[in-house]
Amino acid sequence: MSSKRTLLRTACVDGMLAITVLSARAQAQTSQAKPPAYYISEFELTDAEGIRHYSAAVESTFAPFGGRYAARGGKVISLEGEQSKRVIMIVFPSLEQAQAWYDSPRYREIISTRHRSAKSRVLIMEGVPN
Repeated sequence: MSSKRTLLRTACVDGMLAITVLSARAQAQTSQAKPPAYYISEFELTDAEGIRHYSAAVESTFAPFGGRYAARGGKVISLEGEQSKRVIMIVFPSLEQAQAWYDSPRYREIISTRHRSAKSRVLIMEGVPN
């Protein structure tokens, strides 16, 4: 009977140790989480008809990389400098994921449509960790 108790006690200690280690690992990963990244595009539309294909297709290219719209062409109030024509912001889980989307074959298929249909300034910016 005492050997069964010893085995049970050992199993309980091992289980508690495993839970503690897994919890510590999860906490370390959370504290080392990468900051989000933002794709920011400021552009002036030059061909409203030409941009339609790009606008319809672009979200399906960035969603697989964890991207989602943070702002999409809403009202812009310029407080300093030149008035912005249109601003798009897409938030990604990390700078690496934003760059991977931008370099992806699916996005590369449609980017020339944006280039032909608008004058733009585009950047990817690392955000503040959550």
